[in-house]
Amino acid sequence: MDTLFKRKIYNEMLVWKEQSAGESALLIEGPRRVGKSTITKLFAQREYRTHIVIDFAKASTEEKNLFNDLSDMDYFFTRLKLLKGVSLYERESVIIFDEVQQYPIARQAIKYLVEDGRYDYIETGSLISIHKNVDKIVIPSEEETISMYPMDYEEFRWALGDSESIPLLKEMLQKRKSLGDDVNRKMMRDYRLYMLVGGMPQAVSKYIETHDLMMVDKVKRGILRIYEQDFHKLDKTNKAKAVFKAIPSELHKNATRYQITTVLGKVSSDSTRGLIEMIEDSKTVNIAYHADDPNVGMELTSDKSSYKMYICDTGLFVTLAFWDKKFTENIIYQKLLNDKLDANLGYVYENAVAQALASSGNKLFYYTWLSENKHAYEIDFLLSRGFKIWPIEVKSSGYKTHRSLDEFCNKFSNRISNRYLIYTKDLNKDGETTMIPIYMAGLL
Repeated sequence: MDTLFKRKIYNEMLVWKEQSAGESALLIEGPRRVGKSTITKLFAQREYRTHIVIDFAKASTEEKNLFNDLSDMDYFFTRLKLLKGVSLYERESVIIFDEVQQYPIARQAIKYLVEDGRYDYIETGSLISIHKNVDKIVIPSEEETISMYPMDYEEFRWALGDSESIPLLKEMLQKRKSLGDDVNRKMMRDYRLYMLVGGMPQAVSKYIETHDLMMVDKVKRGILRIYEQDFHKLDKTNKAKAVFKAIPSELHKNATRYQITTVLGKVSSDSTRGLIEMIEDSKTVNIAYHADDPNVGMELTSDKSSYKMYICDTGLFVTLAFWDKKFTENIIYQKLLNDKLDANLGYVYENAVAQALASSGNKLFYYTWLSENKHAYEIDFLLSRGFKIWPIEVKSSGYKTHRSLDEFCNKFSNRISNRYLIYTKDLNKDGETTMIPIYMAGLL
């Protein structure tokens, strides 16, 4: 049985239930094994009198045939209740369509089921936005969509029985007060463990059960193989799988963008765009697009051909980065735990920051430019806040230099409210720059 962890998405589901009052279905998107089915069933058990689950990954022919004729709703629900042996109560029951991308006709039926108004509906899906799965159906406008991410750092701490640390860190960040070197070292040790285990519920559960990182690594390899299989089903050329697996090596190059031609060879821009959209829709990655004009509304001026790609979960990223090595040879585990990470492995920290920002609801953008003397500068992440932007530079060490950040702020001074350096040392200030430890990245 799946471990029941406390997840923040539960409160989002409560808001939907109260505000929707049956006028829309809830669609929960996210990568495979992120906990969508578990949280949905838990929500149904706690918040409704009864519930029915139709898992389209293994639904019977009889269950699927129900959706061939929706002309008589009374007859539809009678057959459903008989098949499932569950009573349904008007406005007190919910019907769950699990892995609904496996049977698009059921997703199309949501329009008519919501119009009927008797019950609530929750759908879960992976790779659900892929055009192959929806090109022959009418997408229901009666859907509200929320994304589910791997467990963020606060959820990870909850799983380990710690509900105090993150609220205290939020308070310290708001007051801009340092923690002290001893506390910071302890916080960094805790966070490095999170980077290794990651936020996939199966991996977290295995760590709590065994405290054995080798066993955790096996779980993560199993999840990555599932992702590979999914990509192969959607793309028989295996280009999508190749692009996904090359993410660590592309970040390792420290280039200004993901260089897809080095992975796939010469490909047309149209086919590349479709491929990247498919990978992005899978929710297995977080993509940062280049902001050609770093200002509020960066989506409007982003360059879809220039991007950096990150794995949705840093624990999976660590395993993928050393995919061809046996666990006992995986030096990154020892180096991360002992704070001996080489400078050229700093891309692990960059992936962790991307995950923290994305799971907090931020769209990811970055910016690069050449100075007059052709020096290359880069801002790792740009956040839009009100009418201003927050530039962020990420360091994998305690180095306090932030030349790119300074040059960017000089270049766009009237557009900036706050500026941040994310690194491994204690919270501090350097002029206008707030320097925060990486475990606070999700609090921005």
